[in-house]
Amino acid sequence: MEFTAQAIAEILNGKIEGNPEVKVSTVAKIEEGTPGALSFLSNPKYTKYIYSTQSSVVLINSNFVLEHPIDTTLIRVADAYESFAKLLGIVAAAQKPKAEIHSQAVVEKSSSLGKQVYVGAFSYIGQNSTIGNNVQIYPQVYIGDNVKIGDNTILYAGVKIYNSCAIGNNCIIHSGAVIGSDGFGFAPQSDGSYQKIPQIGNVVVEDNVEIGANTTIDRATMGSTVIRKGVKLDNLIQVAHNAEIGENTVIAAQVGIAGSTKIGKNCMFGGQVGVSGHIFIADGVKLSAQTGVPNSLKEPNETYIGSPSMPSRKFSRSFVVFKQLPDMKRDLDRIKQLIDKGQVTLK
Repeated sequence: MEFTAQAIAEILNGKIEGNPEVKVSTVAKIEEGTPGALSFLSNPKYTKYIYSTQSSVVLINSNFVLEHPIDTTLIRVADAYESFAKLLGIVAAAQKPKAEIHSQAVVEKSSSLGKQVYVGAFSYIGQNSTIGNNVQIYPQVYIGDNVKIGDNTILYAGVKIYNSCAIGNNCIIHSGAVIGSDGFGFAPQSDGSYQKIPQIGNVVVEDNVEIGANTTIDRATMGSTVIRKGVKLDNLIQVAHNAEIGENTVIAAQVGIAGSTKIGKNCMFGGQVGVSGHIFIADGVKLSAQTGVPNSLKEPNETYIGSPSMPSRKFSRSFVVFKQLPDMKRDLDRIKQLIDKGQVTLK
């Protein structure tokens, strides 16, 4: 699709500096811009590229101050990153989705499909499942019995949704994700073996959730594992049975959340965070990458670092001491040697 700078500015309620008739037909990172491309500048680390980019149009924040003249057409907006995302969303929405049931797909007769549904080759939809309107089911997707999928949801190739799980409206689930696999529940026996505990619950994913590639969300032992509306999960995340993730929480790759843990809304977890089971994390909590959380975090909107986790302010003070430990150890060894030689006497 092709847009003029003027059309983009009208969509984003932006202010043009430069040629309003210049056209763009693709997008590019500002440091890799080419003629006909649209880029944006949000992170100050990339400021230098505004003076050398070949992109035809660049979105910038309204308060950005140019230090040198440039030839590129600029569009000033309140938030360049947010505006760029909005524009990409408009372009994606304009692309007409597929609407067909492939001849090599299997849909059990007891299941119902809404309007304008696409089901790709080698996909399977089990018995008594309900698929909403405008759902896109790509090839090799497995949908078990008694599954409910809301309108406008996209299941990319290879997604697996086990029986009795529920997926909301406007969700995106990426390739290889598994929703509703058994929770890790085993009862130790007197002979040292383990008896599997049947996992008879399900997974409930509410509206506007995105789940990354190869992420797994285990079904509840009883009841539901719940992913609240607006949650964004990165690739390679493990969510264990009976966990609950509050609305609009975002979680980066390789995070592990143990069973029955309740996470509040608007939290942010960095990569490789580990969260123990049966604990509570308050609303708005931020966990730095590789933070380990063994106990409940009850203070809302606090930032934690380290393993075991501690408030970021305390961690920063402690880190000053951590860095001095080798020197402190050397000084202690020197004092010990002096004491052993009788050159220093402790009183």
